[in-house]
Amino acid sequence: MNQGKGAATPAGSAEPVRLHNTMSRRLEPLRPLRAGEVGIYTCGPTVYDAPHIGNLRTFLFEDVLRRSLHLLGYRVTQVMNLTDVEDKIIDGAHRAGQSIAEFTAPHVDEFFADLAALGIEPAEHYPRATEHIDGMIELIEALIEQGYAYTAEGGVFFRIDRFERYGRLSGIDLSQVVRGERVADDEYGKDDVRDFVLWKSAKPGEPSWPSPWGDGRPGWHIECSAMSRHFLGETFDIHCGGVDNIFPHHENEIAQSECAHQAPFVRHWLHSEHLMVDGEKMSKSKGNIYRLADLPQRGASLRALRYLFLSVHYRRKINFTDASLDAAGSALRRLDELRFRLEHVAGGGPDSTADGDAGGEEARQSDDRADATGFQEVLDALRRDFRAALADDLNLSAGLAALFRFVKETNRRLEAGLETRQAAAALAALAEVDRVLGVLDPEAWLEPTQSAAAWLGDAEIEALVERRDAARAERDWTEADRLRDELSAAGVVLEDTPGGTLWRRS
Repeated sequence: MNQGKGAATPAGSAEPVRLHNTMSRRLEPLRPLRAGEVGIYTCGPTVYDAPHIGNLRTFLFEDVLRRSLHLLGYRVTQVMNLTDVEDKIIDGAHRAGQSIAEFTAPHVDEFFADLAALGIEPAEHYPRATEHIDGMIELIEALIEQGYAYTAEGGVFFRIDRFERYGRLSGIDLSQVVRGERVADDEYGKDDVRDFVLWKSAKPGEPSWPSPWGDGRPGWHIECSAMSRHFLGETFDIHCGGVDNIFPHHENEIAQSECAHQAPFVRHWLHSEHLMVDGEKMSKSKGNIYRLADLPQRGASLRALRYLFLSVHYRRKINFTDASLDAAGSALRRLDELRFRLEHVAGGGPDSTADGDAGGEEARQSDDRADATGFQEVLDALRRDFRAALADDLNLSAGLAALFRFVKETNRRLEAGLETRQAAAALAALAEVDRVLGVLDPEAWLEPTQSAAAWLGDAEIEALVERRDAARAERDWTEADRLRDELSAAGVVLEDTPGGTLWRRS
């Protein structure tokens, strides 16, 4: 399934990038197999349920990686698999009296809807495991021929002790692995408890495919090795996932791929950390597993959620709390207010400076106040510092710091008087930054809300604005802030100017 397009960037024009490699545990320069082009494989969902926000944190990190590489000049080919055959899927389909395709279809739709809702760009390819059974069988045959796999009761198994480098990615000590410790233990015919399944023999009533070892279905790990090879080759640039994928899934992918091909599998491994909820790991027993559909109950907007996920480095845990969402919303309001002011000036509002002969003296005076040359340095600093942060292991914390330095300085210059063309240049710089952030345009987001204020008419908005102006005049800042928050919840952006309060719907 092809869902997107790579960036049409000329090869050789890309900027240097350093990324943390899980395999080496250090920052390394990104050196793609082909100059200016990057192939990325990202582990996608197992489509037996809607993804939770922990899954979506990982998918959003991969979106930031993709967008950052595009901005820095790389052509990206991203592959994200859909696991559509697996024990939970088989059990769910059986209970529902449906085929695998019927059972997984609505969950696939939910997955793509959630990606779109969070502004995650589509990958180039979304292969499904059931579409690549032949490739999996071919890999397993190669492993058997070379002595890395064997048949036994229950299916075909990979012989871990034949791969000396097993454990390098995770650092796991295999001598300490016993039954029940994150190693599948339902294949009783295998030679060693540590060996993992490549092909599972069919059980009565289960969906199955023909193979040289009898009817059955693939193991989970072989699916990704086959699909990544099909789209990206035996060796490719970047493999991503959450830290929970490192062992055993990614460790097993390395073993089976490198043994089958006698070639390096992945040049660079990237993994994102867990999402915590109110300081605790998500679990069904705690009742703290959230999906996007649950967020309105917490008064959360999807735009604020995306910003929250962006604001914490991918290798650090995120704590999803009401306070963190509020902080994200406050940051977005500062950005909205700046964009509103700039649009007002760029559109020729009363604070802008007109071009042309008429009023030429005023234009020159405005140039002096705003320091046109100095403002170009402000624009250049934002672009330079933001790109440098991305190139340093996707350090969006530093990138956002550069953005808010720009916000502060641009607001100062707006007070002094900014030219129409300068405001337009500032908006263009923000739009470039938003190619990665994807949050700066509030009109691009349809926010979930339970507030009746979302349906305020113009007259009601005007009345609330007047009440806020009166509270400000009386220096009742608490009431003024409360009214501003009420208007913000209704999707109304305010701008305080010397001529009075301006407002617009976001």
